[in-house]
Amino acid sequence: MKEITVSELKKLIDSKADFQLIDVREEHEFDEANLNGTLIPMGEVMDRLDEISKDKQVVVHCRSGKRSATVIGALESQHGYTNLYNLKGGILAYIEEIGL
Repeated sequence: MKEITVSELKKLIDSKADFQLIDVREEHEFDEANLNGTLIPMGEVMDRLDEISKDKQVVVHCRSGKRSATVIGALESQHGYTNLYNLKGGILAYIEEIGL
């Protein structure tokens, strides 16, 4: 599984790169703090495949990186995605290293 660090994600955001950011946490977690990604809770991902790009880099994140890794594993094995990157350490690492 491919990973991206929080500093690499910050560079993508700052450079306005053409990528997609997906947050697989629950809505109440998203409401508390988010990185302005698209909220697709883990339990809804397989029903919302049409919202996940196959044509550009997609960074998937959760709180710590575990749920997003599970989601990426399923998308790669069941649906052939090859463009997914797990945010190493999740939003917790982002807040700690970069801030919101």
